[in-house]
Amino acid sequence: MPHRSRLSILLLDLPPEHHAAGTAFWAGATGRSAEPDPTDEQWASLGSFADGWHVELQRTGEGTAPRWHVDIETDDIPAEVARLEALGAARHRDMGRFWQMLDPAGLVFCVVGVQTGEEFERHAVTWP
Repeated sequence: MPHRSRLSILLLDLPPEHHAAGTAFWAGATGRSAEPDPTDEQWASLGSFADGWHVELQRTGEGTAPRWHVDIETDDIPAEVARLEALGAARHRDMGRFWQMLDPAGLVFCVVGVQTGEEFERHAVTWP
């Protein structure tokens, strides 16, 4: 059965000791305000950019290295994980509602459910 997915979110993973400075820097660099998520103090958003590409800020745990990672949103997580494994990705951690994976070079990315609604409908690719 076909499923759909799209590269949708760029996350800046910022540990507590870098969170304030990193948030201020990227807000200034993009000309956007970092809007806190009212339901989760670990998250803020710089909003939607070209073609519905979102940039989000995530406060990670103490001692975590600052990094970037991307989220691929999909309407069928198991099918998308299998498709990406066939391309050379590896499962890293089952996070319950989503998978943290590694690309062939060892870079972290996540496969998540649909998060952007209308933007997903407009920009998702259909896979056989």
